[in-house]
Amino acid sequence: MIEYYKFGQIKINGKIYTSDVIIYPDGKVDDKWWRKEGHLLVPEDLKDVIKIKPDTLVVGTGNPGLMKVPTSTRDWISSQGIKLIVEPTEKACLTYNKLYKSTKVVAAFHLTC
Repeated sequence: MIEYYKFGQIKINGKIYTSDVIIYPDGKVDDKWWRKEGHLLVPEDLKDVIKIKPDTLVVGTGNPGLMKVPTSTRDWISSQGIKLIVEPTEKACLTYNKLYKSTKVVAAFHLTC
């Protein structure tokens, strides 16, 4: 569960992270996640996510939402049978908290811009 998010910081299950994270359905947090093109999310950035076949992928695009998820990435995720939710990170955290107990969900959060 995400306890809080603020610009550059997220607290998940009692631990504070200061770098972008992916949260997997088993609760594992990958805090070494970084995108190939910085503020652009491309399929290569999500290869490990796709392997576990989540029902839903929640993407947090940063505090003001500057990270972009292009149509090509959205289409690729959809072609894998995964529902995609893209929101600024604060809202995406709330969405993740609503979903994580009831569905196989992965969250990928950009914590800054």
